[in-house]
Amino acid sequence: MSAKKPKAARPKKASPRATHPGAAWDALAPWWKATFTDGADVEYELQILPLISSELKGARRVLDLGCGEGHVARTLSNKGATNVVGIDPSTAQLQNALALERSRPGDRSVAYARAMGESLPFSQESFDAIVCCLAIEHATNVDAVLGEAARVLADDGCFLLLVNHPMYQGEGSGFVDDEILGEQYWRVGPYLDEVVSVEEVDRDVFIPFSHRPLSRYINPLAERDCLLTKLLEPAPLAEFLVTSIAPDLEAAIPRLLVMRFERRRKHR
Repeated sequence: MSAKKPKAARPKKASPRATHPGAAWDALAPWWKATFTDGADVEYELQILPLISSELKGARRVLDLGCGEGHVARTLSNKGATNVVGIDPSTAQLQNALALERSRPGDRSVAYARAMGESLPFSQESFDAIVCCLAIEHATNVDAVLGEAARVLADDGCFLLLVNHPMYQGEGSGFVDDEILGEQYWRVGPYLDEVVSVEEVDRDVFIPFSHRPLSRYINPLAERDCLLTKLLEPAPLAEFLVTSIAPDLEAAIPRLLVMRFERRRKHR
């Protein structure tokens, strides 16, 4: 149930009323499959999936939190994780995941379940690693999601959280080409404001994003003995900037923020 933001975020219109938490993503499942599956999205293929695989190398029991159609879960399973579980509130996304698995008999199996991140159907300390890739920005109760992630993470386990960079991709931030002053720069919006905006990420595809400052992710996990041990801000690859009118500027502006948390036994 994850999505990347457009380069310049802008509110569009209110999202339709959902009959259940995954209903909006049920409607978006065909678009998601066509846009992001099987190498369709260069950013996932060249940067996001390799980065996740590297950071979670050696993990065995892995939870993909907000798995969508399962591209992260499949990658981790095929890289050697022996017990990968993907959860998502969208029935249609999970159906796409299962259909993809059936069409690839050579792939390692992933277990999928329809569930909310705010109430995970797993016992305490069930997983060595958890990944949440560009999904937590769609959650309405971030504290509950983070609390549940900490609860099901084993001692010395790793929680890898990927978000659109809240400083440079947040509400009101984006590239500005001022033709009057002859300046090009990246505007930073009101970073500390917690807001939800509905944005057009593709033609006629509107998705709500919650902007939060970094403290809203780090502090709730620290209170549960999950400590930030690594922060990554990967530079956009040249392949991402082929349509940019200011590639040198955009090459210095991170799109992605990756936070690695580890549950430390000695602090408990």
